[in-house]
Amino acid sequence: MKNILFIMLLCASVSGYAQKIKLVEGSLAPLKGEKTVNSEFTYDNMKVGKFDKEEDYLAKKKAEYNEKEAGSGEKWEKAWIDDRKERFEPQFRELFAKTSEMSSVDASAKYTMIVHTTFTEVGFNVGVMSKPAFINMEVTVVETANRDKVVAKITVMNAPGRSAFGYDFETGLRLQEAYAKAGKEIGNFFAKNIKK
Repeated sequence: MKNILFIMLLCASVSGYAQKIKLVEGSLAPLKGEKTVNSEFTYDNMKVGKFDKEEDYLAKKKAEYNEKEAGSGEKWEKAWIDDRKERFEPQFRELFAKTSEMSSVDASAKYTMIVHTTFTEVGFNVGVMSKPAFINMEVTVVETANRDKVVAKITVMNAPGRSAFGYDFETGLRLQEAYAKAGKEIGNFFAKNIKK
């Protein structure tokens, strides 16, 4: 009986963070035969946790870090921004390429995928208790030569970020895993829907 209850609780906790990908406009069919797609990332107007504005979240965290040790808030803020180019975007592109079999690092590609992170939940891991990070995104595929020509729009909800072995104590690692998961699943989505 205890085992059944444990399995039910585990399923409920996992399903609470199930990633959902939805095509909300257009079609990926025009990309049929393309081997590459350009990718760009934007974080404009991103909400973070309970904060409607990322700037408010950054100000609060920076003040908390500086209260503990002078200057550590600025160091933390720099890492928050640098992680995008150094960790999140490369992870997304790597897993996208593996599952879609399309390179996403080609500025001369016919199509560009604009990956806009709209929401970030940083989660936490304090050893005895943890909550996975997750991100929401809007992915807009446009013609590279004519950005006004939208081919498709896709929403990604609850892309989870957690380490398989529970060693994700650092926020950047949890979010890196969320971008990897999103890249993998969007790559799968592209592969499946381009063939239609």
